[in-house]
Amino acid sequence: MQLYLLHLDEALEAQAEFVRTCLMAGCQEIDARDRGRDFRLWARQTVVDDLHHVLRVNLSGARKEPKLCFTGSGDFHHISSLLVDLALDEAAEPVTVIHIDNHPDWVHFSDGLHCGSWINRVADHPAVDRVITIGVCSSDLVSPERKGANLGLLASGRLELYPFDHSPSRVKAHLGGGNSFEQRSGYLHWQTMAEFGYERFLERLMARIDTEAVYISLDKDVLCPSDAITNWDQGQMKLTDVLRLLSAIGKSRRIIGADVTGDYSRPRYGGGAWTRLMKLGESLIDQPRDVPPDAEIVNINSAANYALLDVFGALMP
Repeated sequence: MQLYLLHLDEALEAQAEFVRTCLMAGCQEIDARDRGRDFRLWARQTVVDDLHHVLRVNLSGARKEPKLCFTGSGDFHHISSLLVDLALDEAAEPVTVIHIDNHPDWVHFSDGLHCGSWINRVADHPAVDRVITIGVCSSDLVSPERKGANLGLLASGRLELYPFDHSPSRVKAHLGGGNSFEQRSGYLHWQTMAEFGYERFLERLMARIDTEAVYISLDKDVLCPSDAITNWDQGQMKLTDVLRLLSAIGKSRRIIGADVTGDYSRPRYGGGAWTRLMKLGESLIDQPRDVPPDAEIVNINSAANYALLDVFGALMP
């Protein structure tokens, strides 16, 4: 495994001991902070293409081995679609993308990428067999159409979504049934992790991964507040359960690449005045305001990163 720290903000830099440990383990750092403010939250296609080129230059010359990349704040989760692209360039087989997140990241967004839209781009990749999203608890599922959800992904089977726990979702479209939901009386009734129970859900998940190769994208906002502090509302999964989930996947499938996002940093936006204002307005609507002191943020997030690095390191030799 080749380890990378992708610096788009100051989230990883603040975790000095974690960074030092990674460097001692032979990690490579990519400093893209000059582009991070323009990319944060969402970016137009010209910015996306520029950052895609930067990643290709820095990653393509590396040895052909699985790559694990820590990417900072979840405001940058759309970087995962670019990392998936590069991983699939080296894969000569179908791949299942496992997306572990408190949000579905499936909204429609034109002329670029949004941290809440990148699943659409990944699901359209010809080498992706399907995307499986795990752990969502957020209000994005309350009335998903009103929030711009691309429900066509569910209807086509390109996406399966298993919330951690969630009430049925009101929808107008007729989607019929899917492997992760059933539609009754205008509501999508989800197959949730809480309903299955942990062991039965693991069995269900393994049965739904039809490929030998998987790519894993993990947003730590899926974790409960005691295990991670992010720029977003937190989910209900325990870190220990996420680690068990990753181990179960890695023991039965081959992980060709992975990324971890969801560290905390204070939002700073680039672009023109109107772009900055739009992003600020969006963050005020969607993101929580209360955060603990800096030292507590660093300690909690570093502990999670150490644990994730240890598990991925064992699964991606």
